Amino acid sequence: EHPDAEVLLSQPGLGTVLAARVLAEFGDDPKRYTDAKARRNYAGTSPITRASGRKTVVMARYARNNRLADALHQQAFCALNASPGARAYYDTVRGRGKSHHAALRQLGNRLVGILHGCLKTHTPYDEATAWPRNVTLAPAA
Repeated sequence: EHPDAEVLLSQPGLGTVLAARVLAEFGDDPKRYTDAKARRNYAGTSPITRASGRKTVVMARYARNNRLADALHQQAFCALNASPGARAYYDTVRGRGKSHHAALRQLGNRLVGILHGCLKTHTPYDEATAWPRNVTLAPAA
């Protein structure tokens, strides 16, 4: 059993097989990624911006670890049913006119950042901390 197994398995959309795949592709050296942006860039979930003159286009990153990008795409899709915050974020992105796959890439990018924070502090995933704007609190009694 890996020391980070509890943290990985607490993430929405990650089961034992997909968590093992994500861990294998990211590696288990805690100093490999200095920040969440470095982890996102390696995973290929962070977008790239191409600009020339007045034209600016935001595109999906092609230089990436394809096995990891595929695993994170699957995690994002599975997280739609496992996490109300992830579903709300996905619906917000879709409401802005993005396609299904573009919305999953953005959700995957967000989930990689959440995973990085959890691995850095060795704390399991918490819905209220991960999606503070999307979680509705029960009224006080």
